Amino acid sequence: MLILHDMQAIHWVFAGLGISFVTLALLAIANRRLGVSTGFEDVCSLVLDAPYFKRSAVTGGRPWRLPLLGGLVIGGVLSAVLGGGWSPMWDLGMFDTEIGWWPGGKVVWMFVGGLFIGFGTRLAGGCTSGHGIFGLSNLEIPSLVTTVSFMASGVVTTNFLYRVIL
Repeated sequence: MLILHDMQAIHWVFAGLGISFVTLALLAIANRRLGVSTGFEDVCSLVLDAPYFKRSAVTGGRPWRLPLLGGLVIGGVLSAVLGGGWSPMWDLGMFDTEIGWWPGGKVVWMFVGGLFIGFGTRLAGGCTSGHGIFGLSNLEIPSLVTTVSFMASGVVTTNFLYRVIL
């Protein structure tokens, strides 16, 4: 069951088929790799004039990457609307129960977490979708190492946070 309005979740096979269709279509039609983190560079390149964001590796992917990002946002909004609505909330579950930070503290917590995720993504040369979906499906050893590292780090961090700190 989904947390949002007790909707029945679609079977995971259908989601997997959808992801594989998008991945294969990108590869077959456009000779492009699926990955979301580079899309953030695309968005930054629209508003920042730094040479890093003007590289052809960034600007060359705009015709397909920006619509992909837009589709992710629109898909999320449609899912929420069709699922009964969406309302923002500040509830972070056990984190709130144990730590109880005010909204500004939660924003700082999420911002610092985002910085760590961004740093890890750049360090690994891509995000979980790029390595975990595309790289693993192509049997790329660096993507296997990266995906195992992402997963192991998540398990260790979660256990440390909830068993030691909280």
